[in-house]
Amino acid sequence: MSRRVALFLAPAVLAGALSGCSSQASSGKLQIAAGFYPLQYAAQRVGGDLVDVSNLTQPGAEPHDLELSFKETSEVADADLVVFEKGLQPAVDEAVTNTASGATLDAASVVRLEPFTAGDTMEHEGDLDPHFWQDPLRMADLGDAIAAQLGDLDPDHAADYTANAAALRQDLEALDQEYADGLRSCERSTIVVSHDAFGYLAKYGLTMAPIAGLSPGAEPTPADLAHLQDLIRSDGITTVFGERLAPKELSQSLADDMGVTTAVLDPIEGLTGETADQDYVSLMQSNLTALEKANAC
Repeated sequence: MSRRVALFLAPAVLAGALSGCSSQASSGKLQIAAGFYPLQYAAQRVGGDLVDVSNLTQPGAEPHDLELSFKETSEVADADLVVFEKGLQPAVDEAVTNTASGATLDAASVVRLEPFTAGDTMEHEGDLDPHFWQDPLRMADLGDAIAAQLGDLDPDHAADYTANAAALRQDLEALDQEYADGLRSCERSTIVVSHDAFGYLAKYGLTMAPIAGLSPGAEPTPADLAHLQDLIRSDGITTVFGERLAPKELSQSLADDMGVTTAVLDPIEGLTGETADQDYVSLMQSNLTALEKANAC
């Protein structure tokens, strides 16, 4: 069923179910719908055993291009809390507006999004970069906001949510320090990446040179590729970074043309079969290891 049809039918079809007992009453846990993986991770860490969290973006799917099924639209309608990022997934934004009956939390409203950096493609000039989860401290801020929302919904366990958010912040502050220490002294600071998803790493002294724009499927122009080739030569760049959820042809072709290697830098927009046994923190640590190797840190 198409997203448009699902959104049209969902309010009427779900009305009966929503007018009965709440999702919490039927399961004993608060029901949370998260737009994509980093939001799911933060919600699960904060909610712990007191919540059930569903990810609206299936493993291996590209969050930017998400089209909601009827099942996923129903999850938005039934959720006690929907955690999403307005502007990143238009289908989720539309479902939240049309069908959500519980509380909603827009991550973009609590994590202080930054503009795309000057080195990014001109198509984003003046826009805010949605990939805030590349900064662990912004993820910690999201955790605090989720704890506050869950505490309002479930006051009896507010102290548990607050304690879980504090533990999450402690882990993320340690991760932030790992990045600061690991990237403090490197031979190079520029990284060539598959798409424009790593701008928040600039806080650690890195400069991004994306092959594509906001969407991993975007096509670079010949002028874009020529600029990247010049940059690889002038900066002595040894690695072109691809990613798991995006086509590898562009990064591999650029690396082959320039005689450099390729490596994976995961934007952590979602898990795949290859990373199903990992989580946000371990994937960020893997990215750090790859960056240290590529830039001779």
